[in-house]
Amino acid sequence: MKGSKLLVTTLLALGLIVSALAGPKMQVLFNKTYPAPKGSDLEKAKCAVCHVKGKELNVYGKDVQKAMQEKKTKDLTVDILKSIEKLDSDKDGVSNGDELKAATNPGDPKSKPAATQPAETSTQ
Repeated sequence: MKGSKLLVTTLLALGLIVSALAGPKMQVLFNKTYPAPKGSDLEKAKCAVCHVKGKELNVYGKDVQKAMQEKKTKDLTVDILKSIEKLDSDKDGVSNGDELKAATNPGDPKSKPAATQPAETSTQ
């Protein structure tokens, strides 16, 4: 009985360690793919790029998760991140890719690039 308790405790501890390593591994890949300038919304967001709190995903995180499921993988890749750049996960009118280029958070509708001046139109 004592041996089985130790085994269960060890397995639970290992499971927690493995799940804890999954997050930082994904964050490292994300940060390498989309380096954020210091002080930008993207840099400040850290885990909130994909998460609301804890393991709960925001809309961008859900799109990442869906893309991973479509590829039938639990490993995040650059190709998976790139595959959702055309989406507008947070429905703020700016694509994920444009938000990431501008170092804003694609999972937060309040975080988007500053408005640009409309292109001039010809009067002729």
